[in-house]
Amino acid sequence: MKDIISNPASVGLPYEEVYFDTPDNRRLNGWYIANSKAKFTIIFCHGNAGNIGHRLEKISMFYNLGLNVFIFDYRGYGKSQGTPSEAGLYKDAEAAYDYLTRELRVSRDGIILYGESIGGIVAIDLARNKDIAALITEETFTSIKDMSGMAYPFLPYFVFSSRFDALSKIKNVGCPKLIIHSIDDEIVPFRLGEKLFDAAMPPKKFLKLRGSHNTAFLESDEQFKEGIKSFLKNS
Repeated sequence: MKDIISNPASVGLPYEEVYFDTPDNRRLNGWYIANSKAKFTIIFCHGNAGNIGHRLEKISMFYNLGLNVFIFDYRGYGKSQGTPSEAGLYKDAEAAYDYLTRELRVSRDGIILYGESIGGIVAIDLARNKDIAALITEETFTSIKDMSGMAYPFLPYFVFSSRFDALSKIKNVGCPKLIIHSIDDEIVPFRLGEKLFDAAMPPKKFLKLRGSHNTAFLESDEQFKEGIKSFLKNS
């Protein structure tokens, strides 16, 4: 998860490489991909596998939907300093939000928090405490307790002493929410996506995809893009 294998320029996207600091003095690395037509800016909280260099297909999708994209690596991932932990990931997302709003001067009411897999829990945690336009999660589980006994190769080592309790936190998120989950997800069961949706208060929408945990957004690409486009149009 350390080596950055590529960057947005390799897929024809303009980007700015940025560095910013967390409250506990870890230096993080990220990319800001600006779209001149954008109304919204995605803060992209990626999943456990890989780093920002492995998300170019999804970054391109968001850009082609007319969005700015701000993606960053958590501590211990890619070029970011430090060692991952649950509390650390939450601090990293908060630092990304603060950098986006203070240094890049992006309006809070145009920010969409997006998180895939474990990144969805990071996004949910941040959404409780920050002003944002909307929250999107994809293939996100409800808690470590609910994942107990399942998909251990998928889970990073540091989660075993963690809670990652999205279920209780999403109840305190008031903005519009889109919960995306594939019925074919072989790592995070579909029922956990439904459980997360049920725990969320309105306004909320559920988008059901087909395909595997890591590639459903490609296998159901038109449904994925249209679902997000429709959600943002009404947010």
